Amino acid sequence: MANTTGERKNAAIWIGIGVGAAIGIGIALSRRSKRTPWESARDVTKRVADRSGDLADATRDIVERVKNIYEEGRRVVEDAGELWEQGRRLVAR
Repeated sequence: MANTTGERKNAAIWIGIGVGAAIGIGIALSRRSKRTPWESARDVTKRVADRSGDLADATRDIVERVKNIYEEGRRVVEDAGELWEQGRRLVAR
């Protein structure tokens, strides 16, 4: 009978060690550092900087298109002004 009591005590000790280790691991995992908003912002900035070449090319294309649209619009306004002037001359005669 003494042997069974000793075995029970050993089993209880090992169960206690296992439960304690599980609780310790759980606490350690729950308290690990979480990402702050600043860290997330830094990561986004790094990703944008990594793709800055692509971004520069896309921006250059957009600027060229806007420039073309502006030039076409300016030409249309000049032509409309000329037509207006011709119309005024015809009405004045």
